[in-house]
Amino acid sequence: MILVILAVLVWCGGWWLNSRLANGSYAATREVQLLVPVIFGLTLVLVWQLLVRGLMVPLVILPAPTDIASAFGANLPKLWEDFLQTFVKGALSGYVIGCSAAFLMAIVMDRSDFLRRGLLPVGNFVAALPIVGTAPILVMWFGFDWHSKAAVVVVMVFFPVLVNTVAGLRETSAMQRDLMQTYAASYWQSFFKLRLPAALPFIFNGLKISTTLALVGAIVAEFFGSPTVGMGFRISTSVGQLALDMVWAEIVVAALAGSMFYGAVALVEKSLTFWHPSQRR
Repeated sequence: MILVILAVLVWCGGWWLNSRLANGSYAATREVQLLVPVIFGLTLVLVWQLLVRGLMVPLVILPAPTDIASAFGANLPKLWEDFLQTFVKGALSGYVIGCSAAFLMAIVMDRSDFLRRGLLPVGNFVAALPIVGTAPILVMWFGFDWHSKAAVVVVMVFFPVLVNTVAGLRETSAMQRDLMQTYAASYWQSFFKLRLPAALPFIFNGLKISTTLALVGAIVAEFFGSPTVGMGFRISTSVGQLALDMVWAEIVVAALAGSMFYGAVALVEKSLTFWHPSQRR
């Protein structure tokens, strides 16, 4: 009971400290904006640790953060192999292929009103298909190695990027396009100097959405067949063995990989769309 009371006090203390920082005179500084989520995360982990120990929650229900850290440290080589198999080979390769194909298809659709009107409804239909239905089919088509996981990722990221890119390419106004025509600009000159820069915020919205879809798709696809390596494989087998600390260790790896992937895309967006109002302070 002492640990439970201590957890409540830690939560209240963290809440009070974050409230003071977020509403103080230095709330707009970059240091405070970084410090607030760090304090919240540390408070959450500490409360989790105290409650699990204080309430004596079984390991198979919810392991303590120290148990997860212990499993993480003891299985680093195995977690690294799973990361390479799922993220680098499956998610990242499928992400690059799917996003590149979507961008090229968006350019083709932009030049053909027939394709744009015909393919966008089909894209919305395919995007609504459940992954648990399409993943087993693609695994049977492309085999049990990373190629089938990359295929699942391609299907998942293709249409979000396609829809956003098509919408972005149509963002410029008629007056802007007419101005380019008065300069005798060709289609590609107008594309690279006007329409592509205007479409970048839309394109990056699709790319950022697809970062999380890619990792989720690769992990879920491994539930339906994979070699004896991979995040999805490790999670499914560890659940069967009631090794929940290992499951949470894989979740930590997935969360870190997904966050860094999203952050990398966001940094590229900030460097290329610095002129956009969304990037101004």
